Amino acid sequence: MLPRRPNLPALAVLTAFFPALAAAQEEAVARPFELGAVTVTATVPQIGEIGEDQVASVVTRKEMRQFNRDNVGDALNLLSGVTVSNMQKNEKRIYVRGFDSRQVGLFIDGIPVYIPYDGLVDLNRFTTADLAAVQVAKGFSSVAYGPNTLGGAINLISRKPRVRLEGDASIGFGEGNERQASVNVGTNQGLWYLQAGASYIESDNFRLSSDFRPTATENGGARNNSYRKDDKLSFKFGLTPNATDEYTLSYYKQNGEKGQPPSTNPASARYWQWPYWDKESLYFISRTALGQSETLKIRLYIDKYDNALDMFTDATYTTRSSNGTGPSVYDDETKGGSVELESTRFASQTLRLVAHYKEDQHDKFDRSRATIAVEDFNDKLVSWAIEDNIQIGPNLMLSLGAARHQLRPDTLYDSTKPGLTLPGKKTANDAQAGLFYDWSAAVRLYATVARKTRLPTLSDRYSQSMNTYIENPDLQPEESVNYEIGYQGTPWAGAKAEAALFYSDIDDKIQTWYSSGASCTAANKCQRRNIGKVRSKGIELGLRSPLSSRLELGGNYTYIDLENVSDPATRVTDVPRHKIILHALFRPVSSVDLVAFAERDSSKWVSNTVRLDGFTTLNLKAVWRPAKNISGEAGVNNATDKNYELADGFPNPGRMWFANATYTF
Repeated sequence: MLPRRPNLPALAVLTAFFPALAAAQEEAVARPFELGAVTVTATVPQIGEIGEDQVASVVTRKEMRQFNRDNVGDALNLLSGVTVSNMQKNEKRIYVRGFDSRQVGLFIDGIPVYIPYDGLVDLNRFTTADLAAVQVAKGFSSVAYGPNTLGGAINLISRKPRVRLEGDASIGFGEGNERQASVNVGTNQGLWYLQAGASYIESDNFRLSSDFRPTATENGGARNNSYRKDDKLSFKFGLTPNATDEYTLSYYKQNGEKGQPPSTNPASARYWQWPYWDKESLYFISRTALGQSETLKIRLYIDKYDNALDMFTDATYTTRSSNGTGPSVYDDETKGGSVELESTRFASQTLRLVAHYKEDQHDKFDRSRATIAVEDFNDKLVSWAIEDNIQIGPNLMLSLGAARHQLRPDTLYDSTKPGLTLPGKKTANDAQAGLFYDWSAAVRLYATVARKTRLPTLSDRYSQSMNTYIENPDLQPEESVNYEIGYQGTPWAGAKAEAALFYSDIDDKIQTWYSSGASCTAANKCQRRNIGKVRSKGIELGLRSPLSSRLELGGNYTYIDLENVSDPATRVTDVPRHKIILHALFRPVSSVDLVAFAERDSSKWVSNTVRLDGFTTLNLKAVWRPAKNISGEAGVNNATDKNYELADGFPNPGRMWFANATYTF
């Protein structure tokens, strides 16, 4: 058994050491790190806000706390156009307008974040306690993000302190013996600032709905092998020598541990555990003014991903699987950087030139009872981009962008396949245009078209999926042309409304080719090929408005129609056609909030033959503020105890209570 990573100590005790300081608004504590935001053209932001590029493109810290979104996956689910699924590895994956987690880039302060081998991350492992906002661009996104934004980009924006001393501390408890705590502290001294955070969350299990029917692999009640544990440290030091320049160094360390609940279908049950899922990162971001017209922005980073998977033969979790691998150890690393030069030298134009370099290293060993299998893969990514925002008139802007990406395989070693040949370079080209018209100070109309690509991952090209696939080093990039017209505005005082029509043509989609039948086995191996063509079209609507000083209502609606053009007999899976979110905030007195949040997802296909029923969930909570800087809350998620699934064989939690307390200074 591999050694377990140490936990953070119980963070709740730290709250006792904070002096009673002058209270500050939560928005000040959660001021976003402006250097971490990536936009094409933005509405003018207020202090402590992020300008928006697309419909429903930002989840603020206020919304994350209001609706108790403790991980990034749950936070993203607040948005229109986004759906979530729990995959077989107990990983939370998202779909943005039908594009999956590999096709929509994930970034932290503009820096790409993904496991080098397969391009994925488990969004359950990314907590939100130290975030100021989550920024989402759908379809049309800045070329400054770099490669692999086929369906858009998700940017996690960290905090930046605004005053001499500010912060918050929280502690919480919940069903399944859940306990969590977080602390964030910041200081801004003018010429320099510091921001530090620590968070911890652990749960022994979650409870299934009372309507769940037991199976041979799950008897109901507490979900088998559903434990989880995550802790995270974050630290940022910044220098601001003048009004235009800024230099920051950030460090992140997160440790995770989780079990994978076995499928409730005995034929598909896996008995897997992750003794650790860890990430360690060091980021440098700077902005330097070069005279009156040019600005230079630099991002440098190194990310390390370590995780191990234990496979067992049964629910006792004592005997390792003989035909599998255990432990299976990933030791992956990515490093790189980008240079961005922005110029306003030409009248009514903002021109950006961007260059990216990234190196992905994947090291793996699998230890079975007899042998050790070793993998050593290395890719290099190089990208160049240009973006030009042209102010055609006082209220009309044209945004143009183009990029060229190149994948350069560098190392290819697999001890089980000594004859592998290093493939050649692969290139991909992106181009886009957007027209933004401000009808008035309260109304923006826009139309965009973007040709985007995704280069194949190491896993796409080389994974043999336990000897059931043939590797395909010659896979080519996926391509998509994304169209959108939309509206953003304030139809009346205090309200926020959004609407968008979108359409995407996806070509050369990497899909499974079957040699015979519809299954992949050692005797009938499959292969990943560029054989897919998919169309995605739909509509998004959103509205949020106060109806009085005591009542606020809001919600959004998404309709997505996905069509497998290349193979109509094979369904596009995991995305419901309809999704509705509604919420209400009622304040009977100034110190009390009552919050209700409801979500309705229609049925969805998860395979060619399995269709999951639609569901409606309701979350309720009450918040009490005995003082301006102290709040306590108690609530229940899935109040109706609905039995539902996001993936076949993996039911979601039933009715779960929670309670939290927060101190802000």
